[in-house]
Amino acid sequence: MSRWKELPAGLHPEIRQLIVRLRRLKDRGELSTRQLAVKTGYSTRSWERYLSGTSLPPRDAVEAVARVGGDDPARLLVLHEIAAERWAEGDAAAAGTAPGTPPAPEHEPAVRQPYGRSLRVAVTAGAAALVLSVSAVLALAVELAEARAAADAARAGTVAAATDTTVPDPASLLPALYTCRPERTGDRWYAGHSRTRETVVAYGARGPEVIEAQCLMRRTGVSPGNVDGIFGPLTQRAVKRLQDREGLVVDGIIGPDTWQALRGAAPK
Repeated sequence: MSRWKELPAGLHPEIRQLIVRLRRLKDRGELSTRQLAVKTGYSTRSWERYLSGTSLPPRDAVEAVARVGGDDPARLLVLHEIAAERWAEGDAAAAGTAPGTPPAPEHEPAVRQPYGRSLRVAVTAGAAALVLSVSAVLALAVELAEARAAADAARAGTVAAATDTTVPDPASLLPALYTCRPERTGDRWYAGHSRTRETVVAYGARGPEVIEAQCLMRRTGVSPGNVDGIFGPLTQRAVKRLQDREGLVVDGIIGPDTWQALRGAAPK
């Protein structure tokens, strides 16, 4: 097992979560940094920066180390996407450089012209805002389309009275809701949707693991809102409240430690 140096104190918790996961995968494979470089195609020096928290690894590097370590790349890429957003917001200031800014050449003057610097900052901020706006619109469109499909499927087994109206049914815009039936098996609780105890579930995820977590959070007295299988803002806030209550790292991401609290915690 490698003896890792402490990560930078100012590193955002969600970026820290990704780097810790990469370190564990390297340790699991008992690989040196040089061996990791050979297997992934990224240099030894690059991996030293990635694993020390001074540089954010690219998506391809994360996917490569996931496959080398025998982990599910899709799960790890969710963490990378969240970490990339935090890095772009400037939470990785302890890394020593702003995200996406190339190092200055040696001959570059220490003080730049105020107008040129302001123009570059304005262009960068405008581009980032445009990307975030487009992403939000696309995500909302996908969520509404999937919510409509889920509502239609829920009504498929019911014979509805014929109507002669062109007004859309408001229920078609609502996500499906699920039933929670927590049961204790041994010293652990299960709600019947997933038996995972290690799967990493983060903001934007959806599926049976999210439903399971929402049911178990309700059982412990922390409400995630509707049990709809969508990891949205209400669910993320509920996860953070539970983590704070249980003395865990408050990052809003459901990992092994948070699953343990959900599976074994008594209602409060």
